[in-house]
Amino acid sequence: MSASSFGSRFVITSFGESHGTALGVVIDGCPAGVKFDDELLKRELARRRPGRHGKAVSVVSDREEADAPEVLSGVFEGKTIGTPIAIMVRNVDARSGDYKVIAKEPRPGHADDMWRGKFGHSDHRGGGRSSGRETVCRVMAGSVAQMLLRHLAPQLRVRAFADQIGPIRLTAEDHQAWEAHIKNGGSVDDFQTRLPSVDKNAEVERLLQDAKQNGKSYGGVVELWIDAPPAFLGQPVFHKLKADLASAFMSVGATASVELGDGGDVVSAEGSVFHRRSPEESPYGGIRGGISTGERIRMRVAFKPTATVLDVAKKGRHDPCIVPRAIPVLEAMAYVVLADHILWARTDRVE
Repeated sequence: MSASSFGSRFVITSFGESHGTALGVVIDGCPAGVKFDDELLKRELARRRPGRHGKAVSVVSDREEADAPEVLSGVFEGKTIGTPIAIMVRNVDARSGDYKVIAKEPRPGHADDMWRGKFGHSDHRGGGRSSGRETVCRVMAGSVAQMLLRHLAPQLRVRAFADQIGPIRLTAEDHQAWEAHIKNGGSVDDFQTRLPSVDKNAEVERLLQDAKQNGKSYGGVVELWIDAPPAFLGQPVFHKLKADLASAFMSVGATASVELGDGGDVVSAEGSVFHRRSPEESPYGGIRGGISTGERIRMRVAFKPTATVLDVAKKGRHDPCIVPRAIPVLEAMAYVVLADHILWARTDRVE
C-alpha cells in the first residue's frame, strides 16, 4: 500500500491498523535542536483518545485506550537530533470478535468493501487502516510540528471548534462569546462536545446521548482558525497553502467538504463589494493567490454522520458523531502543513 506519507519538507509517514499491535508515525525533516515536550504530546493524545476519561464520557466511543506514546528514535537528551523521529502507541483494548461478521458482510457507508476490492486482502478488524483510530498517528505528528513551530513562529496558534453538530449550530453572537472566552484564557476543551456555547453544548450533549442509546448518528461542521500565521507561506501553483490545508483535512475520514473564508457564499457576492471588504472580515480566509497574508486563516470542514448506526452501533463501541474527536486531529494536520510550509519558505529566496 502506497500513499501513507504526507508533506514535502516536514514529511510524516503513518503506520498501523486499528486492531494491530500498534499504530505510529515516522517524522522526517524535523531540524535538530527542537526541545521535545513529552507533556504536550501526552496532552494532545489525551484530547483525541476514546474511552471513559475527562469530560467526554457520554458522547464518544467507549473503547478504552491509554494511548501512551513510545518515542523510538530521533530524540536524545530532550531534543530532536535531525534524524527520523518514530513514535508509536500500542493497542490494548481491541475487541476483534465484534468484527467477525463484516469479514463477509461489509457495513453500509464504511470502506470495508472498497478496501477488499482494491487490495484483495485487507484487515477487516475495526476497519483496519481505514479506521478513525489511524488519526492517533496524525496527532503525534502534529504534536511534534507544534514543538517545532514554537521555535519558528512562536505567536502562531491553531484553534478548531464545533460550529454545528446535527441541527444545532452557533450564531454570530455565539462566535463573539467564543472570541471573548479564548481571550480570557479559555479553551474549546471547556465544553464536552467542543461546541463553545454553554446552552447549545448542553443541547448537543442530550442529542448525542440519545443517539448513542438508539443507534443514531450525526454529522457537523468544524471551524478552524490559524492566528498569527507568518505571511507568504504557500507555493503559488501546485502547493498553494489552501490546497495543502484542504488536502490535509480531506484526508481525515468522514470529511465531506472544506471551505476557505466565505466559502460557498462567494458565489452570490458582487465583486466590487466583495473585494472591498475590510481585512477584519477575512473574506479570503487569510490566503490570496495560494499564499498566506499574515491575517487569520479561517476554514470550515464538514463531516458526514458516522456510518455505524442502528443495531450495529448499539452492540459495538462507536462515536455517534465524529466532530468532537476530529477537532484535535484537524488542528494536528494544520500544524503539520504549517511546519512543512515554514520550512519550505526558507528556500524561496536567497536573502
